[in-house]
Amino acid sequence: MSYKLQFRLLTSALMSLLMASVMSGCIIAMKLNGTGVLFLEAWRDAFIFAWPIAFPTAFFMGPVVQYLVKKMLPES
Repeated sequence: MSYKLQFRLLTSALMSLLMASVMSGCIIAMKLNGTGVLFLEAWRDAFIFAWPIAFPTAFFMGPVVQYLVKKMLPES
């Protein structure tokens, strides 16, 4: 496996892990007002649902987003 593919996979994995953690935590906190064990269990379940969706999305859409940003921002 090439370094470039390894880099993309690891970047996508870490970014989607962080995004799914923050987003599922915020949504569950909003729904449950952040109360105790119920919050932690709900957050875990939401994360387990969200991350498998976030990872391939980040992996496959990352290059598209980078392409669009390069077109939108002028080179300096």
